[in-house]
Amino acid sequence: MNIFQIKKQLRSRWKRWRRAIWTISACGLVAMMAWIGLLLSEQMEDLMTKEPIVQETLGMIMDAAASSEPPKEWVETLMKTDQARIVHLNKIYTCGEESDVLGIMRPEEVASLLKEHPEWEGHLGAGGDVWLDERINGLSDICKRNGYIGIDNMGNLSLFEGPPKKEKVLKTFFQLDVETMESVLPDEVLKQLQEGIRIQDVEEYNSVLSTFSDYALEQTEKVMQQN
Repeated sequence: MNIFQIKKQLRSRWKRWRRAIWTISACGLVAMMAWIGLLLSEQMEDLMTKEPIVQETLGMIMDAAASSEPPKEWVETLMKTDQARIVHLNKIYTCGEESDVLGIMRPEEVASLLKEHPEWEGHLGAGGDVWLDERINGLSDICKRNGYIGIDNMGNLSLFEGPPKKEKVLKTFFQLDVETMESVLPDEVLKQLQEGIRIQDVEEYNSVLSTFSDYALEQTEKVMQQN
């Protein structure tokens, strides 16, 4: 056997040994990763099953989130008085409003109620009552039953309970430029406005306001000034 054959056999053996070494190393690495993953999984499961620790952590997070928003001044005043007060809830709809009395509550009960409904706004009334406002995208019961938008005797675009002729105004929006409207709009539209436009849903409510906002007196005066 010459030197070339010996070298060839050595190279062949070395290739087999190298493949074996790589295979053993790869298997060992996979086994180690699987063991580490199992260990971490057991530690996480053990941590999550410790209910007091989880609750404490969640409590700290919630407290941190709550403390990020400074308390309202009127709530601070309420808590200092330690006096039970009558609590009112104003439901402010897109069209119309409704008011309810929630009852007599102590300051901590009012604070708890506000935590349950952080979107509510509120204030202390002159008589010491608590007034809370809830804004709702929709129609109040009055608007659903008998809501009309029309023009009052002073030329204001207003929301009425019933036709405008009954003069039961629920809300005034803005004063209209009646002269411009009479010169631009068809008689049928003006007549409909005088008789009242029945409001059926929020979309119609917003559409009517948007249409006649072009004839708001302040808006008309701004256009005339620009010209």
